[in-house]
Amino acid sequence: MEGIQTTKQRFGIIGDHPGLNRAIEKAIQVAPTDISVLVTGESGVGKESIPKIIHSLSHRKHNKYIAVNCGAIPEGTIDSELFGHEKGAFTGATQTRSGYFEVADGGTIFLDEVGELPLPTQVRLLRVLENGEFLKVGSSKTQKTDVRIVAATNVQMFEAIKEGKFREDLYYRLSTVEIGLPPLRDRKSDIHLLFRKFASDFAMKYKMPTIRLDEPAVQLLLNYRWAGNIRQLRNVAEQISVLEQNRAINADTLRNYLPDTGSRLPTVIKTKESSDFSNEREILYKVLFDMKSDLNDLKKLTLELMKNGNTKDVREENESLIKKIYSDDTDKSDYTGEEEVLEVLQIPQKSSIVPSTPQEIIEDPYHFAEEIEEEETLSLHDKELELIKKSLERHKGKRKAAAEELGISERTLYRKIKQFDL
Repeated sequence: MEGIQTTKQRFGIIGDHPGLNRAIEKAIQVAPTDISVLVTGESGVGKESIPKIIHSLSHRKHNKYIAVNCGAIPEGTIDSELFGHEKGAFTGATQTRSGYFEVADGGTIFLDEVGELPLPTQVRLLRVLENGEFLKVGSSKTQKTDVRIVAATNVQMFEAIKEGKFREDLYYRLSTVEIGLPPLRDRKSDIHLLFRKFASDFAMKYKMPTIRLDEPAVQLLLNYRWAGNIRQLRNVAEQISVLEQNRAINADTLRNYLPDTGSRLPTVIKTKESSDFSNEREILYKVLFDMKSDLNDLKKLTLELMKNGNTKDVREENESLIKKIYSDDTDKSDYTGEEEVLEVLQIPQKSSIVPSTPQEIIEDPYHFAEEIEEEETLSLHDKELELIKKSLERHKGKRKAAAEELGISERTLYRKIKQFDL
C-alpha cells in the first residue's frame, strides 16, 4: 500500500494539513475494495483528486476511468448519457448509443456534482448500485455492468434530503465511505505553498520570472477567506503572473486581485436597461413585502374582533393599527379613509378585498381572510410571471442569462417556463 507522501507526489497534491492527510489515507485504504465512496467538500477544494487516487490504486486501474459532471448535463439528456439509448427512443436518436455505465464496465465512474441529479435518474442509479443492472432509454432489456462508483458533491446532502431533492436511500448507498476535504481557509499553512507552486508553474508556462510575495502580502494571502478555495487561489496566481510587470508583489498589489478588497480585474458594467430592471425588481419586492405585512395586520385585527366581539374595546386597544389602515388625518370615529388604505396596500381602489369599515370584517371575517389570501397569492404569481417574461425578452430567449439576472438556477427557470407555458 502506498504511503501518504508518495501518493501526494504522484498526484501533485501539495499541503500537510491533518484533514487533507486523513482524506488521502482513507482513499488509499478503500481503493483495493469495491466500496462506493462519496467525496464531500466546498467547490474548488480538489475533490476530483480522490477518485483518481482510488481508481489508480484499485484492481480496476487498467480499465476505464470516466469522470461525469452531473451538473453540466441537461436534465432531458442525462439518462441517455449515463445509461445509453436505443434507436428511435426519442427525437434525434438516429442510432443506438452506449452510455457511460456500459462503456466503463469493469472500471470506475466518477459522478461529480451528484447532488444535481434529477430524481428519476437517482432511481436508475440506485438500481445500478443495488444489483448492477440498468436499462437503456427506450429499451426493455436489462443489462449488467460491473462499475465502481465514486461520487462527489458540494451540496449539504441532509438538507437536500429534507427538501426532497435527493433520495435518502441513494445517499446511504453512495456514502458507504465518506471522505471530506477541508476548505482552503482551514489550511492556512498550505496556502503559501500552493501559491508558490502555481506561480512557478505559470512562470514556466509563460516564460517569465516567477512572482514573489513580500511578508505583508503573505499575511494578506493567509488571512483571506478564499470562498473559491484552491481554484480561486490558482486563478489569482495566474492573473498576477500575467498582468504585473514587477515580479515583487506587495500587499497593496495583491489586494487589488482579491474580491471585497479592491480589484483591477475586468468588471461587468451594467447597462442602464439592466440597472433599471434591477431597481424595478427591488422596488417590487419591497412593495410585496409591505403588502404582506399590511395584510397580516388586517388578519390580526380580524382575529381580535372575532375573539372579543366588542368593537369599542378592540378599537381602543388597536387604535394605532386601525388608524394606519383606515384613516390618516380623518376623524378616527368614522374610519372611512378608504383611499389611504388602498395607498398603503398598493391596491387599486376598485379592489374587493379591502372593506370600507371594520364592520364588514366583523360581519364575515372568514370570507374576508380567504379573499386576502387569494389576492396575495395571485399577485405574487402574476409578478413572478411578469419578471420571467421581461428577463427572457431582454436576453432574447437565452435562459442562462435570464436565470443569472433573476437569481435562480437555469433548471429552475426551465421548470417555470414549462409551468407558465411561455
